[in-house]
Amino acid sequence: MDLDLSSEHALLRSTIRDFMEREVAPVVDEHERDHRFPVEVVRRLGEMGWLGIPIPEDEGGAGLDTLAYAIAIEEISRVWGSLGLIVAAHTSLGCGPLHLAGTHEQQQEFLVPMAGGRVIGGYGLTEPGAGSDAGGTRTTARHEDGPDGGSWVIDGGKRFITNAGQAGTYIVTARTGSKADGSAEISAFILPAATPGFRVGRLEDKLGLHASATGELIFEGCRVPAANMLGAQGEGFRTFLKILDGGRISIAAMAVGLAQAALDAAVPYAQTREQFGKPIGSFQGVAFMIADMATEIEAARALVWKAAWLKDQGRDFALAAAEAKLFASEVSSRATNAAIQVHGGYGYVTDYPVERFMRDAKLTEIGEGTSQVQRLVIARRILGLRIG
Repeated sequence: MDLDLSSEHALLRSTIRDFMEREVAPVVDEHERDHRFPVEVVRRLGEMGWLGIPIPEDEGGAGLDTLAYAIAIEEISRVWGSLGLIVAAHTSLGCGPLHLAGTHEQQQEFLVPMAGGRVIGGYGLTEPGAGSDAGGTRTTARHEDGPDGGSWVIDGGKRFITNAGQAGTYIVTARTGSKADGSAEISAFILPAATPGFRVGRLEDKLGLHASATGELIFEGCRVPAANMLGAQGEGFRTFLKILDGGRISIAAMAVGLAQAALDAAVPYAQTREQFGKPIGSFQGVAFMIADMATEIEAARALVWKAAWLKDQGRDFALAAAEAKLFASEVSSRATNAAIQVHGGYGYVTDYPVERFMRDAKLTEIGEGTSQVQRLVIARRILGLRIG
């Protein structure tokens, strides 16, 4: 067993870390303060090939593996959680379905420009009344006959969609009928942002991740060609489950990055901030918090890398991904909270970045399936029982 990163992975890690600290870190505060999407930074990432890291080269991507992708998301999120989320949603949820279920024609038309960084991707699954219960989807798509297989007319709406208003291509789910048992038949569609009948509604005012756009997608008689159905009719739910398995790795990596950022801030503060004539890190109460943070972050990173490795080996990674996402997200919340505690009153004000880390970390316990959903997934796999 070799626990060292390969030279390629180590180089990618150092390259992204250097770019983020040198080029991106100076602009984070202004974008977060103004709730401004980092258009120029995202464009730069695309130019460097970092918006399609795990996508094969013949589909427009960099052709690297899942571990490389997890490393990239961690390093990006370590400096800027909003940017980590933007890249993760674009890559896992925007590009991922096209890589998994797209035809060659669909991949060439839509995936190549997305993986190459020229078009941002988004994924429209969640609705006001359907989050973890994706089977409760109310958005509908009805087929109308016509040339070239006709078209699908989509009506309804989505909410809490990352990259809303910034994406040029969305993958959206809709009910296309009912199955024999009465459950919803869910299909997936490729929706260019310029499609008539489609518009972006309100953008959310969030607790954290202020430079990441999250908002509503609204469909009113939105017509797409039959060729824009992604996968077979009724296979959208199955595709969605597979995509979430992989997406959990990226959110877990984002959580590790935010936790590492908190530790990186807490350690020098504990070494230099003095009380009672000595550094606060010399007091057990502070020192033990640092020790717990460091230990849990290492364990979380190991789970993320294991899940990525299993995926790269073509093995069943669903359980490992759920475990990584559950543990890393909760570690991130604990670590960022501890960093504020180490900073004391200074941690509660915006002069120091640790309050932002805590606000950003909370999303990792919610997005891509809440912690409670992860526990259901894990327990069902281990026990082999249907747990409600």
